[in-house]
Amino acid sequence: MTQVLKSFVVAVGFLSTSMIAGAQTNKGIKSTDVPHGWHMLDKAKDGYNGISINEAYAFVKSKNLKSNPVIVAVIDSGIDTLHEDLRPVLWTNEKESPGNGKDDDGNGYVDDVHGWNFIGGKDGSNVKQDSYEGARVYHTLKAKYAGVTLDTTELQGDSLEEYKTWLKAKSKIEGEGQESGGLDLVMLKRALTSAKKSDSILRKALNKDTFTGNDLDTFQAEGVAEKAAKGGLIYLFRANQMMETTNIDFLQGFSDFVSGEERKAESKERAPRNYRQEIVGDNEADINDRFYGNNDIMAGTPFHGTHVSGIIAAARDNNKGIDGIADNVKIMMIRAVPDGDEHDKDIALAIRYAVDNGAKVVNMSFGKDFSPEKKWVDEAVKYAESKNVLLVHAAGNDSKNIDVADNFPNATIKADSSKASNWITVGASGDPAAGGITAPFSNFGKEQVDVFAPGVKIYSTIPGKTTYGNAQGTSMASPVVAGTAAFLLEYFPTLKATDVKAIIEKSAQAPADSVRKPGTDEWVKLGEISKTGGVINAYEAAKLAAEMTGNVSTTPEKPTKKKKRAPKSTLDNKRN
Repeated sequence: MTQVLKSFVVAVGFLSTSMIAGAQTNKGIKSTDVPHGWHMLDKAKDGYNGISINEAYAFVKSKNLKSNPVIVAVIDSGIDTLHEDLRPVLWTNEKESPGNGKDDDGNGYVDDVHGWNFIGGKDGSNVKQDSYEGARVYHTLKAKYAGVTLDTTELQGDSLEEYKTWLKAKSKIEGEGQESGGLDLVMLKRALTSAKKSDSILRKALNKDTFTGNDLDTFQAEGVAEKAAKGGLIYLFRANQMMETTNIDFLQGFSDFVSGEERKAESKERAPRNYRQEIVGDNEADINDRFYGNNDIMAGTPFHGTHVSGIIAAARDNNKGIDGIADNVKIMMIRAVPDGDEHDKDIALAIRYAVDNGAKVVNMSFGKDFSPEKKWVDEAVKYAESKNVLLVHAAGNDSKNIDVADNFPNATIKADSSKASNWITVGASGDPAAGGITAPFSNFGKEQVDVFAPGVKIYSTIPGKTTYGNAQGTSMASPVVAGTAAFLLEYFPTLKATDVKAIIEKSAQAPADSVRKPGTDEWVKLGEISKTGGVINAYEAAKLAAEMTGNVSTTPEKPTKKKKRAPKSTLDNKRN
């Protein structure tokens, strides 16, 4: 599932719960202000633990380096193709004639002008919600293993692995079904009903149907009902750090979350509905049946993919909204992630589509606990590796150690336990002004998490043509790394994917002090919970890239300090 905004801290009077697995939490994050675009800033100059991207641009400019266009594929939920800051940076398949209903370039995908939707039907319908992989695995294997006593010493190879997978799914679904079907789900549904009632009252009081948390904050409520409605709803906005989000988007996300919890609760007793098969209609058991889907990359559910894409490449220096990290990038949207868990086949083919159509970086802000067809994804990863394409993946938001807990997809190749050389796994960092250097929700792992990158209160594009807002999660940290990788490839085009990975990792900056281990009160060095022990830094990466490619001496001077100015997005607070 997408690694952000699929769950909510719910609080209505008596109730306060943290996020579900696979989505961000707010435990330990103080409600303090960081500026919009803080993730771009420089610690020494601006006082925030960003990636120093402006210093990186000043550096390449001082060396008279010119940028080259780079295609970045975003495998996600969709994108608002009409957004003012994204429309100029959409990848366009020049070999395809838009809207003629023909496969002009012969790649098997009709009218794939800006990308492809692997979870759509040929009739134009689209998968929005889907089941969870654990439930799919549980019910697929239930008839074979439920109530059966096996001598595990006689099992080996694939049979033993399948049985272990069944036991894991059984434990997760039977336990999770009981938990989600009890008091928590009742309270969640009650909270949602209360939020909708408050929304109705406030629409009338404000005399408008759409408002943000910030609008609500400045509203002077009159009367007991209005004051209660404001208090309850603004608590939810603040608890989720979504003050720039509209009431419509917030309630939709809240509703989606509760629906997902209901589906989880039901999964113990009955097999999940096959949403994907009903719409897509391919043979999911056959990886060679690959020409399915449609070209609708917006598909009505583009919040997550829109936000991710803006972090990477929102048009720079256009005096609109925000600046993306990379200045000469085209975004190829590949829709493969529903509200629920993605399917291995769709992810494998999405990676292959990205590679075959010229992407040099692929961002993957999603994850799940089971991967029944991991071999297909692994083969796609190896294919990308052979074509010199970098894959960047979000570590996940369960506050867990993914050295020991399953998190898919990942860099480990199942067939031989080797690690893909073109893969970066990203944890989420923050800033002391927003709760600390490590995000409390972020997964971690000395072996599996390569670097950390900003992922707390990240301001970016959201659906609505001229709309912007905050989101957080490793979903936001991953595109920070993907955007930095694209920047390096723009200005140092001879770099290979393995070079970019090495540069980003080697140039990551280790915090001077200990950090909080996510999900605990334990303080550790970042090197104890990640491979590099560092937070990425685009300026340091640019210097190292220049050194590696022979574009500069080994000890370049830091760009001249410029007069401090606010990030562009802070100058336009009307776009919420």
